[in-house]
Amino acid sequence: MRFVVHEHHATRLHYDFRMEIAGVLKSWAIPKGPSMNPADKRLAVMVDDHPLEYGEFEGVIPQGQYGAGPVLIWDEGEFQPEGDPESALKKGRLSFTLKGKKLKGGFALILMKGRGSGKDWLLIKAQDASAKKDWEIEEELTPAKKKKLAEKIPPCQTS
Repeated sequence: MRFVVHEHHATRLHYDFRMEIAGVLKSWAIPKGPSMNPADKRLAVMVDDHPLEYGEFEGVIPQGQYGAGPVLIWDEGEFQPEGDPESALKKGRLSFTLKGKKLKGGFALILMKGRGSGKDWLLIKAQDASAKKDWEIEEELTPAKKKKLAEKIPPCQTS
């Protein structure tokens, strides 16, 4: 099954983590982005499901629409759930292995109890061979990525 992480420059920069489950992309907005450090417990707010085709999307969501701003694919690859993912989500704990370009190894999404809406989860990296204690999501922008961002982010309008 496929996963994708979108870097989303909306009102605030965040990362949208999406996994192909039951014919849709189950999606979580992660304000600080995913981490390869098992000590980091990242808030992951469950959002609406997206169609599978959205996993390929890169571009600009127009102003006036929900989530307006540039969207880039930050990582993508395959994921392998432990057991039935639909049942695991209903129980509030989904463990899985990622095989992406940046994200690798074991992870878990765990529902935070007592937070009202039932949409607040934690994304936690497993302590395994791919874990990195000093990992930071901010990577050096390569010239190619700078160009890609410049093409996607519209210039400021002055009056």
